Amino acid sequence: MATIQIFDPALCCSTGVCGVDVDQQLVSFSADLEWARKNGAQIERFNLAQQPMAFAENAVVKKFLERSGAESLPLILVEGEVALAGRYPNRGELTRWAGISASADESKPATGCCSGSRCC
Repeated sequence: MATIQIFDPALCCSTGVCGVDVDQQLVSFSADLEWARKNGAQIERFNLAQQPMAFAENAVVKKFLERSGAESLPLILVEGEVALAGRYPNRGELTRWAGISASADESKPATGCCSGSRCC
C-alpha cells in the first residue's frame, strides 16, 4: 500500500477536532482517516503548530510552502508526490490512493447515511 502523508495547517491539537468551535469537515476527515487505517492504509499526519520540523525537512512540502504559503494547506502527499492541496481528501480519494479494495457502500462516509444502509 502507498504511504499517504497529510500536512495540516496549524491546528489546536493533532486532529483539529477539539475546542468549542469544531469544524465538521475535520470531524468527517478524522473518521475517514480512522476507517482507512483500519483497512490497512499507511497514513502519517503532521500539524504545522506541533511538528514544524516535518514541514521544514521535507523538500516537497518546503517548496510548496515557499510558493503557496501556509494558507494553502492542507497538503497531501502520496508516495512523496503532491496528490492534493487546499482541502482534505474524501474517503473515495483515500481509498484509491491507499489501494484499499472496497465496495461502493463501504467507501461512503459514515455521515449522511440513509436508514437501513450498511454505512451507518
